[in-house]
Amino acid sequence: MELTRMKQDERSVKKGKGYEIKPSAVHERLYVVELEEEVITRFFEDVREISSQQLVYIPYMRFILTEKLLRLLDENFQKAVRAILHDRQTGGFTVGVNKQTTDPEDYVKFSTAFSHLVGIPNFDAMSGNYYARFSVKHTDTSDSYLRQAYRLFTLHTDGTYVDEATDWLLMMKFEEQQAVGGRSRLLHLDDWEELERFYQHPMASQRLIYKAPPSKNVVKEVFRTTFYEQNNEPCICFIDQFVHPENIAQATYLQELSRSMENSSATKGLELPAGELIMLNNRFWLHGREAFEENTGLHRELLRQRGRFA
Repeated sequence: MELTRMKQDERSVKKGKGYEIKPSAVHERLYVVELEEEVITRFFEDVREISSQQLVYIPYMRFILTEKLLRLLDENFQKAVRAILHDRQTGGFTVGVNKQTTDPEDYVKFSTAFSHLVGIPNFDAMSGNYYARFSVKHTDTSDSYLRQAYRLFTLHTDGTYVDEATDWLLMMKFEEQQAVGGRSRLLHLDDWEELERFYQHPMASQRLIYKAPPSKNVVKEVFRTTFYEQNNEPCICFIDQFVHPENIAQATYLQELSRSMENSSATKGLELPAGELIMLNNRFWLHGREAFEENTGLHRELLRQRGRFA
């Protein structure tokens, strides 16, 4: 399959009331959504009385946040954001609060307003909530690479071990201290040089068992194929930690697939500043994390939401 990377000049800048959407300077497939400072200020003023506890206890309040954001923008904004995530050529964007706040409550509200622009988050069993907040620190005793700072977090898609659709992924950085390294790693499926080899392999359509470790609070086994099609395009479901092959042939295929993606020249690092989030189409974007440099004062806190399109 030929690579289909886009050049920045092939994508247009979109401007509307209170916002501008333009190609990212750090990845040729991503967009940057820039909200005017007045929009961000007014949004946080308008939602000041809504607490994160209300968002957890009263699901419709999550959509109220989105409605309050849309009031400050034009009628095309939601369509533009959805179009980016559905577009195979891009499928992702970043947006931030422009340093107007560092309050975690505000970050929860901001990320919730954006996630509910496009769909509904899945229940996150790890946190018992519609979102998860977790930290990466110097020491860790967890049972997955998610919190282990000094290991490479290999490329994967989210939602592999749950039995509901995981169309999109949102990650937002809350804070960071004494962190060197640890950039997000991204690979768009169509930029992977060996996609055709692994997509056409006999193992690509075999159903494999996915099981989560105890920390995920999910005990059900899920059967998934590594590749599947949507809109006549290949999509992928993969994470090396939770897939349980049943024979040497399956294990060899999975190891070679992971190594190929990790070694792809199209796998790129992305800095995500505190107060900024990234949304990706989880069906054709893979993500991971570089290892941090060792530091006893290391601390990073992230928020995750993932779910299905409306």
